[in-house]
Amino acid sequence: MTLPATPGIGFKPEHFAAIRETRPDLGFFEVHAENYMGEGGPAHRTLEALRADYAISLHGVGLSIGGSRIDRDHLARLKRLVDLYQPESFSEHLAWSSHGIYLNDLLPLPYTEETLALVCDHIDEVQAALGRRMLLENPSTYVLFEQSTIPEIDFMTEISRRTGCGLLLDVNNVFVSCTNHRMDPRAYLRDFPLDRVGEIHLGGHAEEELPSGPLLIDAHGTPVADPVWALYAEVIAAAGPLPTLIEWDNDVPDFPVLMAEADRARAVLTRRVAHAAR
Repeated sequence: MTLPATPGIGFKPEHFAAIRETRPDLGFFEVHAENYMGEGGPAHRTLEALRADYAISLHGVGLSIGGSRIDRDHLARLKRLVDLYQPESFSEHLAWSSHGIYLNDLLPLPYTEETLALVCDHIDEVQAALGRRMLLENPSTYVLFEQSTIPEIDFMTEISRRTGCGLLLDVNNVFVSCTNHRMDPRAYLRDFPLDRVGEIHLGGHAEEELPSGPLLIDAHGTPVADPVWALYAEVIAAAGPLPTLIEWDNDVPDFPVLMAEADRARAVLTRRVAHAAR
């Protein structure tokens, strides 16, 4: 199963009534896996109704792919969820978030041969347990490690090559990281293995002004910024239409605001299809 190459939106329960009433023209909804690991209840009844009408992208935030080990109990709960809803896609982050306890953050990794082997082993474990291919998302980062010896793109490409996993390209994360590290996001995207991308994320970011210059934060609480839309258009021009998610997790607006963002993504995807048909 694969997601349709159309816009999708991150599902929020407060929007369920509007979704049922309007039946929006969306290819899929994305839900965070950890929100549905309980047994039954209203959350599952809502997700069952949503699943009956739309494709689902299941997005993990707590598997800690880059941690010292995969929590087997967490993985078992994830497998039950995947088996129950049969989502068209499952994805996780290139990050770690647990070390004996769970931390409410997605923390960065040094890009070394040792870390590469560890992440690949963990992805192999997850894919074997789930019986399916997963997608791995590029991170937003605020620091660089002196120990890193492998460029991020090479690191992710090699993970995909060794494990067979796909990649989730978060264009906002690219813009955030490259701005923070004084790098060129267009150069990053030119080198990114777009043929391995199974989904795109677009979200908003916040900006803090520091003595050293602007620091961008992947905050998911505002509309997608114009520079990110421009980068997204270049990606679609190069790769062709791809499933595209609008992420908005904080200060969540009314549903029509999210639909306006999805329609903006649809316009980019439609232009690429029209151009290809000429």
